[in-house]
Amino acid sequence: MSEAAWERPVLVLNAGSSSLKYQLVVPETGEVRSRGLVERIGETGSEVADHSVALQQVAERLRTEGIDLDAFSLRAVGHRVVHGGPDFSEPVVIDDEVLDRIRELSALAPLHNPAAAIGIEAARKRFAVPHVAVFDTAFFSSLPPEASTYAVPRDLAAKHAIRRYGFHGTSHQYVAQATADLLGRPVEDLRQVVLHLGNGCSASAVRGGRAVDTSMGLTPLEGLVMGTRSGDVDPGLHAYLGREAGLSLEEIDTLLNKQSGVLGLSGVNDFRELEHRLATGDPDARLAFDVVVHRLKHYVGAYLAILGGIDALVFTAGVGENSISVRAAVTDGLEGLGIEVDRARNAARSTQARVISPAGATVAVAVVPTNEELAIARQTAEIVR
Repeated sequence: MSEAAWERPVLVLNAGSSSLKYQLVVPETGEVRSRGLVERIGETGSEVADHSVALQQVAERLRTEGIDLDAFSLRAVGHRVVHGGPDFSEPVVIDDEVLDRIRELSALAPLHNPAAAIGIEAARKRFAVPHVAVFDTAFFSSLPPEASTYAVPRDLAAKHAIRRYGFHGTSHQYVAQATADLLGRPVEDLRQVVLHLGNGCSASAVRGGRAVDTSMGLTPLEGLVMGTRSGDVDPGLHAYLGREAGLSLEEIDTLLNKQSGVLGLSGVNDFRELEHRLATGDPDARLAFDVVVHRLKHYVGAYLAILGGIDALVFTAGVGENSISVRAAVTDGLEGLGIEVDRARNAARSTQARVISPAGATVAVAVVPTNEELAIARQTAEIVR
């Protein structure tokens, strides 16, 4: 296939410690030419020794689909990087200095940034095109000081870069703009609350296309109840569990990140299974569901106050896009605030962005599918343009 017949695509990579997700995307049209996942990288018995081998597998898979990466020019490679710390407030072309800084920020994201750095290093050796880092935290770099600052000693916070960073920023930014497009209004005119609900969950308050608050903080643990993460707890819980349960800081961190949330309350972390158990009358499932919804309403109300009212309440990501019951429960009782869903519209299944509030409602309640890969591809293309 000649390059003339092919809009030059961007290869989007999301490197985990033992996995590599990829999409080949045409930024202007949103067309996905290929997507896939390489797993078990570096694991015992795996044929995929490292990320360099994984990238070779990606090239071979694409070749079997009739796509030869060496036969035409990639526009660029876009890399998802979870944590940009205080340094990166927008996408950036990756050079040796940027890569070193991504590695240095691993203290803030020890599960994510090291893997991203390994993937970037391997990809830079494999593809002689511009490489761009797109940071999950970048969209929230605009938070005002009163929203981003923790009430801890200033010198300590400055020394250790302690602040609210927020996560899922690529998704929140994409969805905020897509909601404006759906409503046919300039994003600059809108006050939005965006609920990104998947296994990881976060909420944001967006005014005029800029984030003014978000639920995740220094780490992705803060905020909403998630699949395995507790979300907000009393900060004194750490000391209490250390004294009373004899748990180390590492054990408490594991407990709150991997054994809590919906899993800790109900025994399952897949929300589809939770809803199945809920339908059978399981009391643990009922409590877990109610706790999730209570926390969501808590943040919707808080952000309504911060924004001084809202024009749109938006649900996105796996649970937000697919759970009829969550959307109904979160909006239930909020009619006095102008927030409600039309039962039929809410129940209608669709993969398209859509409004589910009644005609003429003062607040648009919408379901807007997120597309982080497309957002990364477009930001990458814009940077290298």
